[in-house]
Amino acid sequence: MRKIIDINLPPQQVFGEKNLIHPVSKFLRIDKTDIGGIKVLKRSIDSRSKNILVRMRAEVFINEEFTEAPIKRTYKQSSDKQRVLIVGAGPAGLFAALKLLEYGIKPIIIERGKDVHARKLDIAKLNRQQEVNIDSNYCFGEGGAGTFSDGKLYTRSTKRGNVQEILETLVYHGATKDILIDSHPHIGSDKLPPVIEKMRESILAAGGEMHFSKRVTEVIISNGEACGVIDQYGNKINGKAVILATGHSSKDITDMLIRQNILIEFKPFAMGIRIEHPQALIDSIQYHSKNRSQYLPAAYYSLVTQVGGRGVFSFCMCPGGTIVPSATDGGQVVVNGMSNSKRSSPYANSGIVVQIDEKDLTKYNKYGPIKGQKLQESIENLAFLAGGSCQRAPAQRLTDFLDEKMSPHLPDSSYFPGLTSYPLHQLLPGFITKSLIAGFREFDKKMRGYITAEAILVGVESRTSSPVRMPRNEISLEHVQVKKLFPCGEGSGYAGGIVSSAIDGERVAESIASHIFS
Repeated sequence: MRKIIDINLPPQQVFGEKNLIHPVSKFLRIDKTDIGGIKVLKRSIDSRSKNILVRMRAEVFINEEFTEAPIKRTYKQSSDKQRVLIVGAGPAGLFAALKLLEYGIKPIIIERGKDVHARKLDIAKLNRQQEVNIDSNYCFGEGGAGTFSDGKLYTRSTKRGNVQEILETLVYHGATKDILIDSHPHIGSDKLPPVIEKMRESILAAGGEMHFSKRVTEVIISNGEACGVIDQYGNKINGKAVILATGHSSKDITDMLIRQNILIEFKPFAMGIRIEHPQALIDSIQYHSKNRSQYLPAAYYSLVTQVGGRGVFSFCMCPGGTIVPSATDGGQVVVNGMSNSKRSSPYANSGIVVQIDEKDLTKYNKYGPIKGQKLQESIENLAFLAGGSCQRAPAQRLTDFLDEKMSPHLPDSSYFPGLTSYPLHQLLPGFITKSLIAGFREFDKKMRGYITAEAILVGVESRTSSPVRMPRNEISLEHVQVKKLFPCGEGSGYAGGIVSSAIDGERVAESIASHIFS
């Protein structure tokens, strides 16, 4: 017999010896020998009080042998007669490719960046030598932006799709099974690259193709239908459909669409700064104790408030993480956060960002649908100059930001290229500064001690999501103007993060299979 139970246990019983048989048998009032095994289905930490508990849902095998079916995926050998081109090798593109292979359709992925191994070398140069490779960096390359910026898998998305299927596909390709049960699943920037490599192996083994270091410069359109692309070398690559699965920073693709008179629209987005605290301070606030138990992970937080009808919220919070340089071109400073699987850094960082709507951008109206991109560029260029015309980032103590004064000296930080003291309240647009100041004061009411001189603000967090959308038919998911052109994922304005991008990639692939190859 199998029984599903919901049980609350102290962390040491869950993350210590992980022997759940004793507390579960006590909970069910049965003998320990009657339990053949326990499968944890869901797990979350409840730290609302000093008596911290792990809330679990589990399947208990009673007088029955424990069995667990392995995760399986079947990718059919694809035919060259059924070719679909995918521009971008981020989660949307990779999951679209794998889903196409389930139908026997051949995916051909074209990626401007390098494979995940070569990409590591360019990221090392960016961190240590402050050299920005415009095609291979924290945003561009195999795996997309999430590969080297934490690998968080939780999502607020309500988009139709099977989150569990996405997580199981990652586990099938080598991710830890913990992501199937944790409320805030996380792989880590040290563990995700090998998973991405195995996904590539699955694609190639089934006859798919992956082409790196190729920029798409034109979509080939015939009789109102997308039928191929042209790369920067003038090579034509033909296919039955084209998926645009580029990330939120692919400004070259939006420029290409404008040149080709293919409709794009402004999309509201958010930007602000990244805040860094000592992780021990966040632990003490969240766990109500000066010292974190060895059985508890680095504490996480999620904050949101409204300031004058405008949202201010935390974004991409990285417990035990580091701040990283995420510029995609020279002359700009952009920051993001990441953490490895163990989350062992002494710092905690998070983006704190402000909603931006079209009404905020009247100064940029002349740029039409890319007005949001122009605001991003303007602030990123200012950040570059403020940091010293290199990848050093402008920074300010949180308390000084609130008082609108210069920080005479800065605390230590995880940001490897280094920091330059600068009054960020003057660098950011006034409405963002005003919203952030009010937002921080509200956050301190929710997390007493959040406002401290130990906290440092690092600028700028400007790439939270795409500021453009490529409008598409709600049923077929094709672009509203061009048949067989499928905008997809974060860069097209239909996702935000690894999981929602992957879900969108699968949805687009399923639409192609049913509308074009059925």
